[in-house]
Amino acid sequence: MARLFHHSHATTGTDDAQKRKDAQIAKRTVPKSAADLSLSDEEASSSHAADDLLLVMGYESELARTRSTWQVTFMSFVLSSIPFGLSTTFAYPLVGGGAANIIWGWVGISLIIVCVAVSLGEITSVYPTAGGVYYQAWMLSPPWCRKITAWVCGWSYVLGNVTITLAVNFGTALFLAGCINIFTDSAGAGIFASEPYQIFLIFLAITLLCNAVSAFGNKWLPILDTFAIFWTLAGIVAIMVTVLAVAKNGRHTSDYVFGDFTPSSGWPDGWSFCVGLLQAAYATSATGMVISMCEEVRQPATQVPKALVGTVVLNLVAGFAFLVPLVYVMPDITALLNDPSGQPVPAIIVSAVGSQGGAFALTIPLIVLGIICGIGCTTASSRCTWAFARDGAIPGSHWWKQVNPSLGLPFNAMMLSMVVQIALGCIYFGSSAAFNAFSGVGVIFLTVSYAIPVLASMLGRRELIKDAPFHMGRFGAICNWITIGWSLLAVPLFCMPSAIPVTTTSMNYASVVFVGFTFISMLWYFAWGRKNYQGPPA
Repeated sequence: MARLFHHSHATTGTDDAQKRKDAQIAKRTVPKSAADLSLSDEEASSSHAADDLLLVMGYESELARTRSTWQVTFMSFVLSSIPFGLSTTFAYPLVGGGAANIIWGWVGISLIIVCVAVSLGEITSVYPTAGGVYYQAWMLSPPWCRKITAWVCGWSYVLGNVTITLAVNFGTALFLAGCINIFTDSAGAGIFASEPYQIFLIFLAITLLCNAVSAFGNKWLPILDTFAIFWTLAGIVAIMVTVLAVAKNGRHTSDYVFGDFTPSSGWPDGWSFCVGLLQAAYATSATGMVISMCEEVRQPATQVPKALVGTVVLNLVAGFAFLVPLVYVMPDITALLNDPSGQPVPAIIVSAVGSQGGAFALTIPLIVLGIICGIGCTTASSRCTWAFARDGAIPGSHWWKQVNPSLGLPFNAMMLSMVVQIALGCIYFGSSAAFNAFSGVGVIFLTVSYAIPVLASMLGRRELIKDAPFHMGRFGAICNWITIGWSLLAVPLFCMPSAIPVTTTSMNYASVVFVGFTFISMLWYFAWGRKNYQGPPA
């Protein structure tokens, strides 16, 4: 019956598409909401053109297009929240190689991610849908393998979005606990016990808050993203100026900051440096998540690619300005790694400032950024989950593909993502290394999902994107090669433990989570998807 229906749908596709287009045009005779009334004629025309393009790709527009170029750029910046993302994973390059690993690892990975952003931007300018890389993988793959290719890419993209959102919220909980423990008792111990149940409850509260703001404050999210830009700038300047000016325990020389390489991971020097790159990779991994917002952007074919590339460049500068002052005033690395909180950045700031209250005040911008980042990731994660469910690829898709009419967003898909995050968060009760698994597997899944459409485009000699509005010519082809090379390195790299010999706390469980979720998705494919999954209505 499913095949018969699909055949019937194909034979009458032209008539159905015309009916849908007529319905869309009819809807436009009356503004949808007060937001539509505030748009200029040019903006309204752009939104209608984007809806028409979406209709050609097989979907009706169900979400309001409220974001401009700057607003989608700001959201892309928020998804990374560079000062916060670099803070929660600061221990990785400390173990990997110290100062040089921190500074040059960040610069090197940022340049690689520029290439990833260019590669995704070219393809997104041709296929700007909420399905993102999943839809692109279907369109760019040969017919004989497009179903399994899109399936693998879609599950990688959804799971990457969910686990990165989980890592952000869990990282905020751990970072907040570390900041509280800037305050110590008479014995020099932190005032907060940081028991597993306490960390989990903080994580739960942050997760619920992010979902509530994303669901019920959707129309104000562009304002929040804009605020985050200025908040980030103010926070970086405050930290940079204060720690360098006070520097209570002195400053390192520039030779140390930019040249000292002291690995303590137990790995060979070169591999140790590479393992330390997880900090930079985690902070930039959310680059492609903004593609899921394409159906809420007025001119997605041009605005989203510009946001992708522009944000990475902005992040490179912001991250460099944040890291360099911290390394100049960084205390002994061994002492930082042995800090009970497991959070080096609060320890660096309190060492430089010499005041517990002053140091805590400087961490407040980072904590707020963590929450804003969680809201942005929650929003993007819900959109990609909804888009994948829209094509029937997730069990119970008829629930998750619904758009809540009063909220104007996929509320059910958001709740599904939240429940999965909370369930996975319970792993922390069994292992304190859970955050390492969440951050590592998120990077792996997203890297795989980004690489699949880029590789498919390369195998097709980039023919299907040659007329892309955001075509980068020969530079784009070079970026494609760099993207694939980075992906081949990143997947095994971030399955490795950060130090050897391996213990239960230093073990990297990302590989276990990655293999487990991959197995479940493939089991669902062979049990149901192979016969029933039809892919996007392209």
